[in-house]
Amino acid sequence: MSSIADWIDTALDRSVVLGYGRPGLWLRRRLPGWPSDPPRLDGKVVLVTGASSGIGLAASGMLARLGAHVLALARNEERADQAVAQIRRAAPAGQVEPLACDVSDLSQLRALAQRLAAEHERLDVLINNAGAMPPERRRTAAGHELMFATHVLAPFALIAWTQELLERAAPSRVINVSSGGMYTRAIPCDDLESDRDSYSPARIYAATKRELVVISEEWARRLRGRGVAVHAMHPGWADTGAVKQALPRFHAATRLILRSPEEGADTIVWLAGAPEALVGVDGFWHDRRPRPTRHPLGAPEEDERCRAALWRYCESIVRGADGESAQPG
Repeated sequence: MSSIADWIDTALDRSVVLGYGRPGLWLRRRLPGWPSDPPRLDGKVVLVTGASSGIGLAASGMLARLGAHVLALARNEERADQAVAQIRRAAPAGQVEPLACDVSDLSQLRALAQRLAAEHERLDVLINNAGAMPPERRRTAAGHELMFATHVLAPFALIAWTQELLERAAPSRVINVSSGGMYTRAIPCDDLESDRDSYSPARIYAATKRELVVISEEWARRLRGRGVAVHAMHPGWADTGAVKQALPRFHAATRLILRSPEEGADTIVWLAGAPEALVGVDGFWHDRRPRPTRHPLGAPEEDERCRAALWRYCESIVRGADGESAQPG
């Protein structure tokens, strides 16, 4: 980008409202240096969690139109089949396969990983998109806070349990979908599942999305020499059913500038195929450009002790669910 374009892009990012909404994407697409669209993905196997609605559904359709073999994962068989039917309407020639799994349940997730290993020789792209924001505190059958289980443990476990498939497809990519809200929260170092925090859906959602960015950075470091790039990104503010249901006041206040699900999915799809997103350039992305993981007006950065504690905590849980270490050997 030119220096003027860089300044405009940064100003949009810092403004939040303009940068995260549709105006930011509209303007960035018209600035010099906007990255080229991703190439065809024929023959690439792509797993998308949370594929039954919103950004996940939009990304799945866009990837199918690019020729990818899309594994569309939803919470149950009915939702997975409905998602595939919608994706096929958007991409009639696309190769799409339904998968059913509640990603917050590590036993179901382990069974899914075993099925993937048995049925597929490789995994070119893993997109951890599934999300949750219940109005009241909920726990999984194993006792984990639901948002922590969905946004942190599930991506951690899926990367660990599909690592061999990802390495076979090298150079391959992992894309973890975070949220701009993660800028507002630091990792709760001494309360990683926010058990002692009074329940606020938006606040705990933001904390778990921050935790997702941190584990993404650690996985990126550990897998860089194995041909697997690990990225985190945030889609901006998109008009999805989940946002309308979970954050009705926010949705009402911002509805005129919200992005479409397809616009929210743009950087996910770009990261899935763009040469710029190959090994060695792992990072946190928004609108096809790497972004800082801290906002000047956001929460302070956590220290290495806190980051290491999060990794060890996730690893111990996943190891317990699997009987093996999630640490790359």
